[in-house]
Amino acid sequence: MEKRFKMIEVQPDAYRAMRELSKYVAATGIAPLHLEMIKIRASQINGCAYCLNMHAKDARKLGESEQRIYLLSTWRDAPIYTEAERLMLEMTEEITLIHRQGLSSELYQRAIALLGEEKTAQVIMTIVTINAWNRIGVSLQMVPE
Repeated sequence: MEKRFKMIEVQPDAYRAMRELSKYVAATGIAPLHLEMIKIRASQINGCAYCLNMHAKDARKLGESEQRIYLLSTWRDAPIYTEAERLMLEMTEEITLIHRQGLSSELYQRAIALLGEEKTAQVIMTIVTINAWNRIGVSLQMVPE
């Protein structure tokens, strides 16, 4: 793997803006474990080893079980996730794989019904933010620490 630059060194203002977006996400009413689940699932889809490693560690620190972390990639077949978690994971997949269809009308309506507009907007911003971080990590071939 070739050595690539660090975004924080080459574009510090852009990196700071990303950090501010992450601060916004952390300050929403979304449970910290749910934030980590979203980040892990998007990072799995995007193949970002750096983010996947970081967010799995963060989930463990918050008390998430190994089983629930390991099964995130197959959450549809694992009955250990709540209705809200399953909804957020499904949204994560549809938004991360936006080239397929984006957030479907059916899933959007379910999200509004279960979470309300404000929380749905916060979940969308969480997914958008981790996808941006993943794209930085993958583009710069960042490796886990």
